Amino acid sequence: MCGRFAQYSDPDAIARHFDLETALQPEPRYNVAPTQPVLAVRLDAHGRRELTRLRWGLVPFWSNGPDNRYSMINARAETVASKPAYRAAFAKRRCLIPADAFYEWQPGERAKTPHAIRRNDHGLFAMAGLWEHWEGEDGAVIDSCTIIVTEANALLAPIHDRMPVILDPSDYGTWLGTESPDQEQLQTVLKPADPNGWDAYPISRSVNKPGNDSPALLEPVGAD
Repeated sequence: MCGRFAQYSDPDAIARHFDLETALQPEPRYNVAPTQPVLAVRLDAHGRRELTRLRWGLVPFWSNGPDNRYSMINARAETVASKPAYRAAFAKRRCLIPADAFYEWQPGERAKTPHAIRRNDHGLFAMAGLWEHWEGEDGAVIDSCTIIVTEANALLAPIHDRMPVILDPSDYGTWLGTESPDQEQLQTVLKPADPNGWDAYPISRSVNKPGNDSPALLEPVGAD
């Protein structure tokens, strides 16, 4: 799964990477956690790419609202097209989740060891996501999202059995829907990332607490 990640690239870098005309002015985040707002790229009503903020943890449009008993921060690539909670969003409301790193926890004899995973060049990348629009009877509105996960690649497998779907930039248009893809075409991009060009290394357990949010979280430490 993907339960924490970092979004700290500056707005200009985000705008260039995702071909955005304008961008928000977000604060750098080094420990984004579920239920918090995250940056996402989606298509606006005119079919243009926009950077927006979405609540992390999908709230289906037909539900009664957020339910903390159920974790909907991740959707499995193998079933995302058929699960009732995700299939409508998979068909019509796909998004990109910009990220600079993500975190996974490796089981150990005494405790789990958190690892940071990011590109060798520390560059920006995009995780495949879905978004949903929910309106309550009281007028409350929530735009939310989930991150799609797939089986781990060779780099991640010793740490965790799942990883987020990391899209190649050439597939951004396909995923967002600018090229009107069918579901079979969409499924072809939901695959583990090539492990070449990526690093995974142990970091401090300070990342376990969502309130800890600083560049120091990405510093490598010795494994237990």
